[in-house]
Amino acid sequence: MKNRRKNREAFLEPSYWQSYSDMMAALLLIFVLIIAITLSIYKQKTTDLEQARLELNAAQAQLDQAAVDLEKSRTEIELSNKELAASLAELKEAYAKAALTEEELNKAYLEIEDAQKELEVTKNELQDIVGIRTDIIGALQSAFNNSGMTVDAQTGSITFSSDVLFNYNSAVLTAESKETLREIIPMYLGVLLQEQYREYIAEIIIEGHTDTDGSYLSNLQLSYNRASSVARFCLDAGNGLNEEEIGRLQRLLTVNGRSYSNPVYNGPGDAESGAAVNMEASRRVEIKFRLKEDEMIERISEILED
Repeated sequence: MKNRRKNREAFLEPSYWQSYSDMMAALLLIFVLIIAITLSIYKQKTTDLEQARLELNAAQAQLDQAAVDLEKSRTEIELSNKELAASLAELKEAYAKAALTEEELNKAYLEIEDAQKELEVTKNELQDIVGIRTDIIGALQSAFNNSGMTVDAQTGSITFSSDVLFNYNSAVLTAESKETLREIIPMYLGVLLQEQYREYIAEIIIEGHTDTDGSYLSNLQLSYNRASSVARFCLDAGNGLNEEEIGRLQRLLTVNGRSYSNPVYNGPGDAESGAAVNMEASRRVEIKFRLKEDEMIERISEILED
């Protein structure tokens, strides 16, 4: 009885283990919450960091593309404006150093004035070269005024009928044609080789043409052979030109065979319009000249670039 009462009293005494268990459970719950919150924060930070990295990569790609575009533009500008780029670089350097003195400016003005004077001289030369063709054609027309040969008023060329110079399908000059050439060639070339005109002449051209009968290649050979026969005749000292004139002619002379690439038509028109070819007029040898327009244009381009 006493033991039972003692045990009941012991059971009724306050127990501290239950409170301690509750406290540990609460701490464990708090610890789990802290871990969950930490993981959530870590995940959010990781996501933000990855997003920032993607944005940075996109920005870097745009920057790289912009750099490529800029390099491409710079290369194009350099290729098309090399001399201008050099001048701009010098000017930038001058601005950077703040050393553009009055003396340098005066020097630049003088250079501009010199360039303007050179341009004016070249302009006058160009006007001379434009007018010289008219002068040469006028001199040729005067030289042939009392002959049966006609000088083309536009080009200054003269034309010989192949039927007059050669037998059919032949490139050998006939005896009668040689007499005609001895009269005509010195008159024509004598004008072109005059001292007042020779510096303007870039080329003297003897050009053979045929009609459209036969193949292109056979006519090409025939037209060249005929033009070459006339050229050899011109370069023969016994046919009217002296040694000095022959030497000048050799430096200027060109021989061409055109086959039937440039026929003469009956009346206005061409092959596309249905005009008929004038076979007799197409068989011809032309002598003409070319002025030094190309050299003048190149000279003007050099001055403009400077």
